[in-house]
Amino acid sequence: MAKLLEMIGLALVAIMTLGFVGVFIPYGIQNGTSELFWGCAGATLMIIIYRKMKNKKEEQKEN
Repeated sequence: MAKLLEMIGLALVAIMTLGFVGVFIPYGIQNGTSELFWGCAGATLMIIIYRKMKNKKEEQKEN
């Protein structure tokens, strides 16, 4: 599951970067800090927080 979350996070960062530089303008998505950018950034942040919480639970379980 950890590898899957890493791959999803990497894909979100790639989409966020492409949206920021304006690759998706032909599809009606504005470049810069658009809804696509903030949506991908928020989803990536949630993955990071989830992984930290899961790792913290595993550490407490080992001790």
